[in-house]
Amino acid sequence: MTKDDSDFSARADATIERMADSLDESLGDRIDVDLQGGILTLTLPGRAQYLINKHAPNRELWLSSPVSGGWHFAWDDGAWVSTREPRAVLGELLADELEAGLGVRVAL
Repeated sequence: MTKDDSDFSARADATIERMADSLDESLGDRIDVDLQGGILTLTLPGRAQYLINKHAPNRELWLSSPVSGGWHFAWDDGAWVSTREPRAVLGELLADELEAGLGVRVAL
């Protein structure tokens, strides 16, 4: 594993764990927050699910959203930024969608 691979893995794991902790603390009574094997699964009422995981070959975090579909995010200038829409940042996108669906703003 190269230093870049190691840095990516540490940054990605820390991001996913921080998101899991924040979401469980903020929304744990409204959604099921499950972190297993580096994959964060958020199950909303009605069984809609978000999945967030790291994709090491591309050094990206991937988001599967029941609202907006699939997203890939690469680390850029201190944030996980979409590879297709440079204005989309992982934490902001997820917080916006959860707020629209649940009516509660979460800091991610």
